Amino acid sequence: MRVGAFVLGAQFPGQGQGEALNRAVRAGEEAEAAGLADVWLAEHHFVSYGVCPSAVTLAALLLGRTRRIGVGTAVSVLPTAHPVALGEQTALLHLLSEGRFTLGVGRGGPWVDLEVFGGGLPAYEEGFPEALDLLLRWLREPRVAADGERYRFREVPVVPRPDCAILPRDQEGETAAPGLVVACTSPGTLRLAAARLLPMLLGMHSGDEEKAEMTRMWRREARAAGHAHEEVEAAAARHVSAGVVQVGDSRGEARETLLKAMPGWLREGLGQHVTVDGRPRRMRDPLGYTELLCELHPVGAPRMCADRLAASAERTGISRFALLVEGTGDRDGTVRNIRRLADEVLPLVA
Repeated sequence: MRVGAFVLGAQFPGQGQGEALNRAVRAGEEAEAAGLADVWLAEHHFVSYGVCPSAVTLAALLLGRTRRIGVGTAVSVLPTAHPVALGEQTALLHLLSEGRFTLGVGRGGPWVDLEVFGGGLPAYEEGFPEALDLLLRWLREPRVAADGERYRFREVPVVPRPDCAILPRDQEGETAAPGLVVACTSPGTLRLAAARLLPMLLGMHSGDEEKAEMTRMWRREARAAGHAHEEVEAAAARHVSAGVVQVGDSRGEARETLLKAMPGWLREGLGQHVTVDGRPRRMRDPLGYTELLCELHPVGAPRMCADRLAASAERTGISRFALLVEGTGDRDGTVRNIRRLADEVLPLVA
């Protein structure tokens, strides 16, 4: 099992943006010190739900401040970024960190971000496959040209190449390719990822049964696309399950801690989303959503959290976790949560 911290850079009510970012950086550093496998970084624009607007930039900072831990984006929003620019940044971080960086990408939502960054609604509704394929080509080929609906340019060399000799070589003499995962919240995106043999990042709003069905569907689609069984299973082993963790002395204490802090943050942060085309949007009930997350994920005493992680891995077949650790909204509370996860929960899972 590979367990990592999921960090949003969440700005809780009454906090400044600098406080939220400081907590995010401290969480990443503490995750390495505590011995977690990864830290996953979210990206949002124009909302206090998360005040990190560039997950790759924060990833670069943490890669420079750490030496062992894997650092990934969960996710970089592809419709608001140029795939080549994101590919260049990925190659750079992959090489200079000796393979510790993983790029997670997703479609995002129909938010005003699309207007600000110039992609418009078509980039969200129709353009994701073109952008994803261009990104993949940039990470795999020595030279790339584009002649699509949105991206058109003459052939140019890929610099730096992700497979430069700066990286250690594997047993076959090849350098590792950058890790890449795709956030999947719909059957369409799942089919897109499976056809390209890309592992999924599954959201914290989904329960084990839904995630198990999505992994079964992904395997069916990957095999239908002609991929060999061994390749399918190797890619499936890299799926990531997002969740929430809060370690307390009892289930009641851990649950109460989150129920006091998270609804105010969710109400304020999610309520700030603005759609690009004025379409009506329905926001989750903040208290009900917090209660759901407490039911779905490891929230409780160490033994309960360990059993919950083991059961989730058994039911879904997913052994990589990105667990939101900052549910208290407090820096010291986040650090304690990370330490208890590493010191008291993971040894019981092992």
